[in-house]
Amino acid sequence: MSFLSARRAAAGVAIALLLGLGGAQAAALQPVAIKIDNFTFSPAEITVPVGTAVTWTNGDDIPHTVVAVDKSFRSKALDTGDSFTATLAKPGTFAYFCSLHPHMTGRITVTP
Repeated sequence: MSFLSARRAAAGVAIALLLGLGGAQAAALQPVAIKIDNFTFSPAEITVPVGTAVTWTNGDDIPHTVVAVDKSFRSKALDTGDSFTATLAKPGTFAYFCSLHPHMTGRITVTP
């Protein structure tokens, strides 16, 4: 194999690795959906990587809110069919609840 052929092969491997990593990262950051239905958040607990957008959608026929205990995110009152999205930009565990129905709780763990 000539020097030029070896460089081309190495460049091809590097590009393949970069594309593979980019695809894995893009897949990891797919949006996550949480349903609000029957006075519950479903799923109630999730783990996501930093930078993930989480969307709550109200399927109940009464309003609900989504409020982080640490106040890092807060929705307005969500009527039936309304959604709220928060992008989680730092690692940690974020407990949240519905301020109109405080027994409704959930938790998101955000990993680096």
